[in-house]
Amino acid sequence: MSSFYWALVGAGFIGTIVSIIHGIAMHKRMITPILGAAKFPQSTRRLVPLLLHFTTLCWFLGGAALMATPFFPNTASVLTTALFVGGFYLFGAVGNFWGTRGRHPGWILLAIAVALIAYASFGIMR
Repeated sequence: MSSFYWALVGAGFIGTIVSIIHGIAMHKRMITPILGAAKFPQSTRRLVPLLLHFTTLCWFLGGAALMATPFFPNTASVLTTALFVGGFYLFGAVGNFWGTRGRHPGWILLAIAVALIAYASFGIMR
């Protein structure tokens, strides 16, 4: 396996770890306080956790897809996966940086994952 695929696997590992920590922290620090502070209809109480965990699920599944890229049948599927997951991670990194004014380590980890994805993608395309 080439170093480019190891870079994708590393980016996927970072993404899955970030997603797990993100999901736990968000549930403890956002979802529970929001739902405990006010009375919401039952439909809202069901929807809030699902909507807030959507990014957690995307980052986790993206990381799993990146870790599976060495087993993909062709480079087109690898590059397509890298493009989509890299886009999700880049959006997450920029949003995290902007939302926390750079005071949160999540944007750094996602930016590292994006850099690994870019390195691997350009290397595979050569």
